[in-house]
Amino acid sequence: MSEHSSAGRTPAVDAAIEGELRLLDPEVRASPELFGALLHPEFTEFGASGARWDRESIVRVLMEAPAPGGRPVTTCRMRGVQLADDLVHLTFDTDSNGRTAHRSSLWRRTESGWRLWFHQATPFSAG
Repeated sequence: MSEHSSAGRTPAVDAAIEGELRLLDPEVRASPELFGALLHPEFTEFGASGARWDRESIVRVLMEAPAPGGRPVTTCRMRGVQLADDLVHLTFDTDSNGRTAHRSSLWRRTESGWRLWFHQATPFSAG
């Protein structure tokens, strides 16, 4: 079940949240075109595993090792703040088959729309 606050949201924050949720969609994650289209050319991620990814490497890894079956990733406590006209910061938690992580994303507006520029995941125990 997803729980997201809509109080005080701007259209930019709404666009970033929509993009973030699309990135978690199994159909989008299975398509290098759909997934890659949401990533900024300068994308960087520090994953929950401690690995550092760029746009090319994260798309390659996702396509080589599709997500195992099971429950879809769920999100909660998603909040966004518009930091500038072209920059939104999102924070939220995910649960992926019992693996929980605090997440932070920076979305930048480009000529082709909002793109994920930076993402970091930090594992935590839900207990």
